[in-house]
Amino acid sequence: MTLAWSMARFGVIAGTVALLIASTVLPIHADDETLQIRSRLIPNFRVGSDLTRFGDFEYVGGIELSSSSQSLGAMSAIRLADDRSRFLGVMDTGFWYAGRFERDANGVLIGVTDFSVSPILGADGAGSDDKWKFDAEGLALRGDEALVSFERLSRVDIYPAKAPAGSGPLGSLPLQIPLQEFRSNRGLEAITVAPEASPLAGSVIAVSEKSLNASGDIYAAILSGPSKGVFFVKRHPPYDITDGDFLPNGDLLLLERRFSIAEGIGMRIRRIDGSRLGVGNLVDGPVILEADFGDQIDNMEGLDVTTNAQGQIFVTLVSDDNHSILQRNLVLEFRYMGETK
Repeated sequence: MTLAWSMARFGVIAGTVALLIASTVLPIHADDETLQIRSRLIPNFRVGSDLTRFGDFEYVGGIELSSSSQSLGAMSAIRLADDRSRFLGVMDTGFWYAGRFERDANGVLIGVTDFSVSPILGADGAGSDDKWKFDAEGLALRGDEALVSFERLSRVDIYPAKAPAGSGPLGSLPLQIPLQEFRSNRGLEAITVAPEASPLAGSVIAVSEKSLNASGDIYAAILSGPSKGVFFVKRHPPYDITDGDFLPNGDLLLLERRFSIAEGIGMRIRRIDGSRLGVGNLVDGPVILEADFGDQIDNMEGLDVTTNAQGQIFVTLVSDDNHSILQRNLVLEFRYMGETK
């Protein structure tokens, strides 16, 4: 590694870390807007390698998104439709994004079309450029409802899933976690709905990013169903939780992120035994995918689990670029090959 490359790499890492720590990105204002998206293919997950199998995951393909519009960016969560062609997501700057994936004959991602951005509205029917009011971090779909978890001004609001843009919240879910336990800019992050056939049978689960109890464990909660209440996720520093979703069998996949000037950006996925999710429990699980600066990752914020018509399970990841020229908007897709019974 040359000195010039080392300094350039250090500069990228330092700039990225500074953005992640400070969270002082200026709000991006947009009304309803359709964006022209350019997609650059990412054929290999590991830089300089054609390896496709990473433990229980098989890399299928990915794309880097860019646009001349400043409205692209800050993607913090994504959910795919049942046919895996359309998607809905939230940006932590207070916007919905939606669009359609383009795939080749083998189902590999090659592009995005019909990409739109719309402000998330509050109960007063208005959006806001004040990031702390609409810091949307998580998204879950429950029937005809879209559930959005917000950090800073902590809440889970309910929107109509078919037309969330232009609609105010229909209501909110009780958080279960006491408000005083949420740490500044480390509050609600992941929200997901358990499969009907799982032990929690359609219950809504929320996990904070880094709101810790006295033992250093992460606050989480079951927000609906007969088993509502608080549980905890074991934290393994320096990783913090950014999203999660359930496998069809009811086990929970948690996406986690780390960053530092010394080690750069890292990402991993942990699998939690769904039968252990219960009030008062402390849950933990094995790491089943881990990546770092040597892989095609960035500030990975969103994770979604989907199943195709053949019963194959896919995990889709998106990154939050913080509207920084030093970071990228990535969509990565893996086929999950692990145990699902």
